[in-house]
Amino acid sequence: MKIIRQRITLDELNEMAVNLFGDMIKAVVDVDRELIAIDAELHSDLEALLLQDGSKQKSLWGINFYPGMRGDEFIEFDSMINMRPSQGNKSRGVVDEGIRKKIIEIAAKRVRR
Repeated sequence: MKIIRQRITLDELNEMAVNLFGDMIKAVVDVDRELIAIDAELHSDLEALLLQDGSKQKSLWGINFYPGMRGDEFIEFDSMINMRPSQGNKSRGVVDEGIRKKIIEIAAKRVRR
């Protein structure tokens, strides 16, 4: 597990994906601090790593990267940690379009494609 504070290449993401799930890598994005935690079996482990690093729960959203895909298929908004009825998110996806847009912007900033 690691926190991406600078940039990571698509090749690095791809190597991590091959080692765990084959074509996918789990990630958790802190939309306020603009950080991404990657490379774990569970989103909850990445969430815990960011919380220990000073992130706030309400700012963390689970996603999956598919390094071999392009366009909209590169990021999948699906994680159990996203289920937050108190924040208006009652699904494993990310319902708020503004948050989805912010996640995409952070991913573009942190992942060199």
